[in-house]
Amino acid sequence: MSRTESESESEFSEALAAVLRDLRAQCSVRPEVREDEDGSGVVLYAPDGSGHGVWAEADGRPGVVTAEVADQVQGWAVEALWAAGEHAVWPRCPAHPDTHPLAAAVERGTAVWRCPRGTATAVPVGELPSPE
Repeated sequence: MSRTESESESEFSEALAAVLRDLRAQCSVRPEVREDEDGSGVVLYAPDGSGHGVWAEADGRPGVVTAEVADQVQGWAVEALWAAGEHAVWPRCPAHPDTHPLAAAVERGTAVWRCPRGTATAVPVGELPSPE
């Protein structure tokens, strides 16, 4: 069964919304989000005016679009944090703070943030807790 364009757009929109929730929860830099020129994705603008395109094409596998969007937004966040003079790690790994970020991955059809060192840390994308 092929996916319609509107289903793909909806999947992208839902993925972006989940990742932006995580960004608001744990990143001090906020993007200005604008639709890109051809409508196939968005551009995230940092406070310094730099922009970073984000897009993903549906391929039918659960969680893949969300993980791809998370990975791209993470790239924007790291650059924006660095430009703001802050520690350029987002999202921070709770098991190894300030050493490396969590990495976007797909586990059992769900996009998650997980520790790249293989520890048990895995949080579904969109569910990062706010720091206490």
